[in-house]
Amino acid sequence: MSRSEVTREVTLGQLLDEITAKCPDNDAVVYVDRNYRQTWREFKETVDDIAKGLMAMGVRRGEKVAVWATNVPHWVALQFATAKIGAILLTINTNYKSTEIDYIIRQSETENIFLIDGCRDTDYVKTIYELIPELKAQPRGMLRSERYPHLRRVMFLGSEKHRGMFSMPEVMSMSCQVTEEEYLERQNGLSCYDVVNMQYTSGTTGFPKGVMLTHHNIGNNGYWIGLNQNFKPEDRVCLPVPLFHCFGCVLGVLSCVNHGSAMVILEEYDPLIVMTSVEKERCTALYGVPTMFISVMEHKLFDKFDFSTLRTGIMAGSPCPTKTMEEAVKRMNMKEVTIVFGLTESSPGMTQTLYSEPSIEKKCSTVGRAMAGVEVEILDPETGEICEIGTPGEFCCRGYNVMKGYYNMPEETAKAIDERGWLHSGDIGVKDRDGYFSVTGRIKDLIIRGGENIYPKELEDFIHHIEGVNDVQVVGVPDPKYGEVPGAFVILKNGYDLTPADIQDHCRGKIAKYKIPVHVAFVKEYPLTASGKIQKFKLRELSAQMWPKG
Repeated sequence: MSRSEVTREVTLGQLLDEITAKCPDNDAVVYVDRNYRQTWREFKETVDDIAKGLMAMGVRRGEKVAVWATNVPHWVALQFATAKIGAILLTINTNYKSTEIDYIIRQSETENIFLIDGCRDTDYVKTIYELIPELKAQPRGMLRSERYPHLRRVMFLGSEKHRGMFSMPEVMSMSCQVTEEEYLERQNGLSCYDVVNMQYTSGTTGFPKGVMLTHHNIGNNGYWIGLNQNFKPEDRVCLPVPLFHCFGCVLGVLSCVNHGSAMVILEEYDPLIVMTSVEKERCTALYGVPTMFISVMEHKLFDKFDFSTLRTGIMAGSPCPTKTMEEAVKRMNMKEVTIVFGLTESSPGMTQTLYSEPSIEKKCSTVGRAMAGVEVEILDPETGEICEIGTPGEFCCRGYNVMKGYYNMPEETAKAIDERGWLHSGDIGVKDRDGYFSVTGRIKDLIIRGGENIYPKELEDFIHHIEGVNDVQVVGVPDPKYGEVPGAFVILKNGYDLTPADIQDHCRGKIAKYKIPVHVAFVKEYPLTASGKIQKFKLRELSAQMWPKG
């Protein structure tokens, strides 16, 4: 694809076949801690075996195939195997518990589930048996669940055997039952406008919604995300972010597949394994949310590792502190690091800085310009009109990247995508005269102190530069006089001992008085989603408990 061709009409399976033909013997998937490595040719063979096995089991075009697993080997292969047979990969948050899994299976009407043994304190196998007691008694592949009438098959994403479940080797062994002609016939009947991926929003507010994304949505978004980092077949991309989230399976996987770059994957995030992977595999790119980069740079062994091969990557998932970006450029050699802004509903990229950004100020303090083929504007939340340059409003976009909708939720879809085709993000931002966008916060995070608007991101960036501050999150705290006032939750660097007065004193005379945090609390960590996003609503709840009278 050239820059003049904004989008292509290809399926994810066709993308994989193309890149395999282009560089069959290059590394495709690598796990440093498992000593696992596949070339593109080997990876495609695995994909085809899984795809044919699923066909042999009776998985039809349009069926959902849920995957509840960390970034284990075969996760990415399953992503392309389902795409090749017209099934829909339904990704499940690894932090979900029994009640949330019950909701997802019901709401999605999924027909198939892949799972691993568990993650952290949750036993996935035990949870599934409790939800589906019939699984232990009925023949495999012929499940009839009273609770989940749509569900037909449960598979284990590994070699272990569990009653009522097919293991991954068993799935792959059934591939011989499907002829190449049958397999090609299935692929030839697909459209790039078919839904290929469903991801449930994190559910930080309300019930999670199933975002339906097509081959065209995420395949093209992956292409531009990779091009904006100047990805080539010789690039090696370290991916410690969860694959169940768009950050992993689109910004990561589909950027690499579009450009033939190697995927160096971590099963779960660990700063030591991140540093080991970068050094051992000579990675040229690293992905992560800001908290991940902070934990790497603050690690006691950071100076023992070689980051000289790094040049680019993505820092995204939550607002990026300017100081953190500057430190990554300086200390990790990531001079071409980029920021992507968007949301699952926009596939997910909406704006991005470029690897070749001429201004360090634009690279570190903005989220870039509109991506090719995507129209981005700041709209007035009240009138829907386009805001003037420099005036805050809601980030909105329209273009090839806008989701097909929320599964079985037409009213919620209509709230998200207006009659003019604008997808509303719920994020507040501004646009400058050069076309660069900056995020100032969530609409619900906006602090209104006695009629004065306070944007948390602006205050966070300022406090970040106080010596000894490792991270800071600002939320609105209820106040009887002003309605709400800013409160700051601060994580200090090791060896520093600051007081709330120290933070407030540093602000006096440097920022407007009404912006100075009235309340300051020092914490060890923030409540996070599994994808690393900070759950500010929990901080707001905590602030109301800590300072009930404002």
